[in-house]
Amino acid sequence: MNNSKKVAGLAGIVSVLWMGLTAAVAANQKRLLFNPLGSKREVLKPYSSGHRTRPIVVRSKDGTRLSGWLMTPPVAGPHPGVIYFGGRSEEVSWVARDAGRLFPGMAVLAVNYRGYGDSHGDPAEEHFVDDGRMLFDWLSERHHVDPKRIAVVGRSLGSGVAVQVAMERDANSIVLITPYDSILAIAKRKFKAIPVEYVLRHKFESVKYAHQLKAPTYVLRAAFDDVVPHSHTDLLVEKLGLLHADEIVPDSDHMNIPYLDSTQQRIASFLAHRFSQPRS
Repeated sequence: MNNSKKVAGLAGIVSVLWMGLTAAVAANQKRLLFNPLGSKREVLKPYSSGHRTRPIVVRSKDGTRLSGWLMTPPVAGPHPGVIYFGGRSEEVSWVARDAGRLFPGMAVLAVNYRGYGDSHGDPAEEHFVDDGRMLFDWLSERHHVDPKRIAVVGRSLGSGVAVQVAMERDANSIVLITPYDSILAIAKRKFKAIPVEYVLRHKFESVKYAHQLKAPTYVLRAAFDDVVPHSHTDLLVEKLGLLHADEIVPDSDHMNIPYLDSTQQRIASFLAHRFSQPRS
């Protein structure tokens, strides 16, 4: 076999491998991106020492059953409210356990995404955002919640949901934990040889919406983060409409940051300050 035939043969093999890898990423993107890890609860019996805690079931606009927890302060309202959007593979029962420290004196809604925990349906960016807007409206209609004082809190993957919900709803404030510019950008960094822009359906392009956010936004980064490099957070922060602060939590990484006392104290302090401001 001459050299030209060898080169052509190798090129054909590389082409087949490249197409196979691209097809594999396209076919498995839901597992790669969302990976809900079954229905196992992180906390077996979720309960907040500072709230009345009750499990809830909410129906999405298309009838999908979403399960989570509503936590309300034990004293009469109306109270400020918080909606929490979790990260990749994150089951949110832990929020009920930690709500007394994270969200003291606030009504808290933590609902698992479609396909996570006891929630039905299939995960998808479009569904997460649609459901997030529905949950914002649902919480604002509770008689014990002040609809002018509702914050959205999003961690990692959920930061992209929080940004899009806050863009279309009148959020009082926004907390973004280890946020990114876009999942598409992170995927392109990870899969350099694959045209992910053509195969990735769930792009979560927060950087495109950031300038439209009108509420003060508090960004918390992990000190060590190999999932969302700081460069991807930098690009988002540059575009935010109203940045309150951009801080690094000492001794944190991408996985432990929401559970640390330092993180929880920072979030509680920021939200308490925001909710104490005169209503417009």
